[in-house]
Amino acid sequence: MTNNFSLLSLFTAGDIMTLVISLLLVAASVMSWAIIIEKFRLWRAQKRAAAFKIDDRDPELSVDRIIRPFDRNLWFLSMVSYVAPFVGLFGTIWGVMDSFASIGVNQSVSIGVIAPGLATALGTTALGLIAAVPAAVAYQYFTRRADDLYDGLMDRVRESRIKK
Repeated sequence: MTNNFSLLSLFTAGDIMTLVISLLLVAASVMSWAIIIEKFRLWRAQKRAAAFKIDDRDPELSVDRIIRPFDRNLWFLSMVSYVAPFVGLFGTIWGVMDSFASIGVNQSVSIGVIAPGLATALGTTALGLIAAVPAAVAYQYFTRRADDLYDGLMDRVRESRIKK
């Protein structure tokens, strides 16, 4: 007896809905990782750069402009962290429904009838978590760092106003 399990065929051998859900989750994961890598590079460059120059004429606007690159695209990480598990859950429900439909068509409850749908269901659940967990961790990490930078810059603005 041979096992012909393939991770790729788990998501492509099913129906179009499973394929769409899988592609959506993989795309969200790839985009999340691109943002995460971009943020690490941005923070590394910031660490090497000189101190930020705050314009004395409009310091709040200056701070907002400094922070903007650090906040950019964090909304996407937040969205993926919240939505991906639900999309994976939808894939789970779809796979379970497919298993029940197979039982009805085959008039049999054997493992060979229900296993493909259940495997797909668990696979989409895993894809949802694979997309959501890194996005959630990165969102919290980079948001906290950006907030700390913002607070530090605003403290400098307040200190400069006190000195005047």
